[in-house]
Amino acid sequence: MFENSVKLFSIYDFDIKVDPSWVLIAALITWSLSQQFFPEKLPGADGGVYFVMAIVAMLGLFASLLLHELAHSVVARHLGVSIKSITLFLFGGVAELDTEPASARAEFWIAVAGPAMSICLAVVFWTLEQMLVWSGFPAASVEIVSYLALINLVLALFNLLPAFPLDGGRVLRAVLWSRSGDVADATRLASRSGSFLGYALMGLGVVALFRGMIVSGLWQMMIGGFLLVAARASYAQQLAKAAFANQTVDALMTHNPIIVGPEMTLSEFVNQIMLQRHVSFVPVMESDVLLGHIDSSVLSKIDRENWANTRVGDVFVGLIPDAMIGADLPVQDVLDRISKTGRRKFMVVSGHDLLGVITLSDLTRHLRSSEKTPHVPPSAIHP
Repeated sequence: MFENSVKLFSIYDFDIKVDPSWVLIAALITWSLSQQFFPEKLPGADGGVYFVMAIVAMLGLFASLLLHELAHSVVARHLGVSIKSITLFLFGGVAELDTEPASARAEFWIAVAGPAMSICLAVVFWTLEQMLVWSGFPAASVEIVSYLALINLVLALFNLLPAFPLDGGRVLRAVLWSRSGDVADATRLASRSGSFLGYALMGLGVVALFRGMIVSGLWQMMIGGFLLVAARASYAQQLAKAAFANQTVDALMTHNPIIVGPEMTLSEFVNQIMLQRHVSFVPVMESDVLLGHIDSSVLSKIDRENWANTRVGDVFVGLIPDAMIGADLPVQDVLDRISKTGRRKFMVVSGHDLLGVITLSDLTRHLRSSEKTPHVPPSAIHP
């Protein structure tokens, strides 16, 4: 999900990572606090004091977000859900789950753990603020702690909004899932709430822009857009999970695929195979021996005027592991490989024997046909 993230350290075997986008939000927060928030709270101080206060407050927010996600992760691990890492990015933080929770109960407790931690932090910082005031600490220290109390409360309340994939939306999905027994339908309904909030925030952002609140308006529109995309992506992921459950490559691959020999010229390959048969990824075989494959990316490297004099055998791609998979591989693993590598077409092999070909188009076609099939929730099925 975050290919460019950088690992900082590990806590309890959780890898803590920072996406480059976090640098942008950290800089924006520091600038906003040093130029607007703290000067209003503590007028008359030196600009350097505001900057130091902003840096400390930003680091405190960093730690608060990290503790919020750690709460999710610790509870998830306790309930048997594996967590790969925690990544801080432009819109906050995310605990990257290897698998989805197996039950509505697990989903509920994992979801509420983060806001519960943020509320606890808000109480702790508020209590510390009162102690600092009572002890006569400098006003700068008091204002930093006051900000951290406020921001943790805001973080908790915002995340508790019943809009998927926010924590409140996951609580909503858990409740719907528990009532119906149908996680796909629960995800669909919860995702609608996320889409609604996304549109609402984007609308408020447009209003803010017309009122001259440029930074606030853009920020609301960005958060709204993120929620909208994330809600739709989460539902699509759930649909794919349901459609491909217990499915292996063998069930969805193209058996007896079109093949070419190494003696065919590139012109013949384009005219007879790509244009007439509408395929762009073709295994190369000679005497029933699999040699490799050829696709449109190979053609793009050869000048068109040389196609008539160039044979497939001169330019095909050999038997690279990245382009080969087994027939018994779960389809979900194929999707993971597509996501990680960007490769969308594979030869299905057993040893050096070609069994078939499977592509992202095959998976998409199956997913669309599954969407058209009437969905019957488990609760409606009676023995």
